[in-house]
Amino acid sequence: MTLITAKWSLDDYHQMIESGLLAERSLELINGAIIEMSPEGVTHSFYCRGTAKYLRSLLGNRAEVSEAHPITLPNDSEPEPDIAILRTPDTLYQTRHPFPEDIFWLVEIANSTLAKDLGVKRELYARAGIPEYWVINLQTSELVVFRDIIDNKYRAELCLNDGDISPLAFADLSIDISQLCR
Repeated sequence: MTLITAKWSLDDYHQMIESGLLAERSLELINGAIIEMSPEGVTHSFYCRGTAKYLRSLLGNRAEVSEAHPITLPNDSEPEPDIAILRTPDTLYQTRHPFPEDIFWLVEIANSTLAKDLGVKRELYARAGIPEYWVINLQTSELVVFRDIIDNKYRAELCLNDGDISPLAFADLSIDISQLCR
């Protein structure tokens, strides 16, 4: 027997949120499925705060650094990446979540969620046209960088554990990888 699961639209999801049906739950909408998010551990929180603080210090007012807030993507998806680097001003997001065209790059901090971040999330972000996606792999202390979307897939994958990197959107910016993967 084949089981068929119900798919939810963004409108359905927002109505459930507004009604309070999903209150007190940590969820995200991925490809029409409501997914329970893993509880955030101490190590994950530490790296997320530190990475966001470091990126804010480098970017200044050139971009918004958003932590663990929803972004709205096609295919009935509203994930909550650990860090989103967004277009300014922040008032763009007063009445809506950021759309793909607002996003310079996304960062996920991965330990227990590594398979999801390197699999489903990588595919989702590439299909949405997010030009750059970084995964900080806490298991190996390395930064995995995805770039160059062709046919809705990232074609370039870099695995780095030292040196500097410049994001595509800010070629003049030098980010010390050891600050992210310490």
